Amino acid sequence: MTDQSSAMREPLFQAAATTLRHSIQTGLLKPGLVLLEGPISDRLHISRTSVKRALQLLEDESLIHRFDGRGFLVGTPDDTVSPIREDLPELELTGAEVGAKARPGSQRIQDTVERDILACLVFGQYRMTETDLADHFDVSRTVARDILGRLQERGLVWKTSTSRWVSALLTARSIKDKYELRGILEVAALRSAAARIDVSALDQLQRKMERTENGKRLVNAEEWFELVNAFVDLAILSTPNVELRALVSRNFRMISASQQVLFSVGLSGDRHSIRELRMVVELLRVGAIHGAAEMLKSHLAKSRERMIAQLKIVSVLPEPDHLAPYLTPVEPGQAVTSP
Repeated sequence: MTDQSSAMREPLFQAAATTLRHSIQTGLLKPGLVLLEGPISDRLHISRTSVKRALQLLEDESLIHRFDGRGFLVGTPDDTVSPIREDLPELELTGAEVGAKARPGSQRIQDTVERDILACLVFGQYRMTETDLADHFDVSRTVARDILGRLQERGLVWKTSTSRWVSALLTARSIKDKYELRGILEVAALRSAAARIDVSALDQLQRKMERTENGKRLVNAEEWFELVNAFVDLAILSTPNVELRALVSRNFRMISASQQVLFSVGLSGDRHSIRELRMVVELLRVGAIHGAAEMLKSHLAKSRERMIAQLKIVSVLPEPDHLAPYLTPVEPGQAVTSP
């Protein structure tokens, strides 16, 4: 067995640990830097589970340690450094290509299927079969079934009562339902997270929001998502309630995916959302938790209406002509609602 084949068989969490270890030892990841599973997962293109195991290895080696906030700090527990929050995707992590090369084929296929479904989500419902999916990607039906099962967990596809797979429906009703959940889950998460939120990180986020809010040009999708995701990660997902965090994340991922689709057809980000979230941040900074929670409720209600209005705009657009061959449009009168 060659060294190259052995490297390709190296477990992803160990490959990730090697990458991060080298980056710490060479000073690329400096002492005090906050390491979070999500950004590392995005940077290395591997699952959060693999990142979590990699971080556990580095913690055992005393290269990183836990602190009062979320995630880990680079350095030993004896280091007296303040948390440093930087955007990991902008760092050049050594060997970051490992995930893209070593991920199982099923994961790469899942990413492709997910993109294909998201690309047509606003244009109606589509059906697919395990056989068509397996034939298209030249994999077994078992692999195809597993992929659809994982997408079902994310809410992107459903299995009907007749065991047929269909894509989710993005409608005004589904948007209202998901925002109703956001109003319940995220407000509760914010209240429970308030005492754990990093105030210095709030200061940085507020300044970024103010620059965007006062800018003259249109807010592009990337900038909008960066600020909204930063707010959710800092103010909502800091909740100590693990189960609540999981529920928030799953619902928020679907909303984000839907919003991403709307942006992909030419809509731009809006300053209203950024202004409202900036007001929530200001209230959190001064300890006005009740006011922040009420402002968040108001923001979510307005965001719901804005998203429904965006959906109406794109509903008149023609169906894209580059649909994946394994997706078949469902006639409007035969659309299947969530089970």
